[in-house]
Amino acid sequence: MFRICARTGGLRALHGAAASRGFGTKAAAPSRLRNVVWATSVAVLGGLGYVYVTDTRAGVHKYVATPLIRLMDPEDAHNLSIWCLKHGLGPVDRTDDADVLNIELWGKQMSNPVGLAAGFDKNGEAVDGLFNLGFGAVEVGSITPHEQAGNPRPRLFRVDESRAVINRMGLNNDGAQVCGDRIKSRFWRMLAAQSRRQGETVASLAAGVNRSARADRLLGVNVSKSKASAPESYSDYVDGLNELGAYADYVVINVSCPNVKNIRAGADVAVLESTIAAVVRARNQMPDYRPPIVLKIGPDNDRDQRRLIAQLAIDYRVDGIIATNTTLSRPHGMDDPNEVALQTGGLSGEPLRKMALETTRDMYRLTKGRIPIIGCGGISTAEDALQFAKAGASMVQIYSSMTYDGPGKVCEIKDGLVDLLKGRKWSDIVGEDARS
Repeated sequence: MFRICARTGGLRALHGAAASRGFGTKAAAPSRLRNVVWATSVAVLGGLGYVYVTDTRAGVHKYVATPLIRLMDPEDAHNLSIWCLKHGLGPVDRTDDADVLNIELWGKQMSNPVGLAAGFDKNGEAVDGLFNLGFGAVEVGSITPHEQAGNPRPRLFRVDESRAVINRMGLNNDGAQVCGDRIKSRFWRMLAAQSRRQGETVASLAAGVNRSARADRLLGVNVSKSKASAPESYSDYVDGLNELGAYADYVVINVSCPNVKNIRAGADVAVLESTIAAVVRARNQMPDYRPPIVLKIGPDNDRDQRRLIAQLAIDYRVDGIIATNTTLSRPHGMDDPNEVALQTGGLSGEPLRKMALETTRDMYRLTKGRIPIIGCGGISTAEDALQFAKAGASMVQIYSSMTYDGPGKVCEIKDGLVDLLKGRKWSDIVGEDARS
């Protein structure tokens, strides 16, 4: 009897356990389903969030990240930006440029005419991070033959009320050899990656690719003089060309930096002529690839000086002119309640726009449209860019406006231009004011 009872009790226990396990299985199923739904939702939202914050057009960059960065010291903020772009932490333009923005410059194709001015990436550290923002051209430098520390800090200032920047950096850079090695290494690394993807040899790719290593983008290299060089000397420009020119889609001769006392070429016609002649001669003696030579001038030249510069550019067959560099003047009407503009140094940003636009218009007319003009100075909207194009700019460059509006500025300008052009091509409106 005890065995029967025990056996009966055991069966009840087994039945209860089985039932318990059955209920547990039914309860666990919804729990697992919830976990799957939760994990999927997190993954989807995380993916969408990633796509958003890494897109140049995302408002978070203009309205959140950039105002926070501006709380930092200006130079520290700039260095942080370079570090992020160098390490692939910057946003990306994922939209193909509209056909109306496509241009050809010096026989090379560009997907859009909006470039980055020199001074942002002085040492060529963040080239690809900058191209990823959507620029049609990125200009690095200014680079001198030897490393320079520049002027003492503080040397970079924001004039917030006027959306302007003042700098007296003093051409701080790593020097031509270090920067050159960096640029060369990037070029061959990019070609090696393309070779693996396309199955072509590096040598065959190198023969036909832009020095930017991108089919529709240009890499400019801006070269200048060391502070220790004699004012009338041009050898630093020649040395810079020889060291860096083979890996540049164009080379800019910076004869107008206002923060280095020994750069006289921009104000002394005799020195300017000897400089242009020496650089063009050195370029023509390069054995294989010969980059276009572009002259960067200041905004403070009067009409007679501009006429002489234009004639020299024509006579020596300079390939382009950038109008303009920064100015030591302080345009009337600047909004500057904190008197930041009293700081010495070159002024850039919106107060420079009128002077740069006038210089662009003059240089286009004085060269009769025979030399491409690159408009630079105070451009912060698509309307500004369009004005420069009509004045004669084949391409425009921005920099200071990114300080205030963030890395999405280039896409904002490109999108605005597509609307303003209304189906016309950028190349069709270049110099329109001079023809009217």
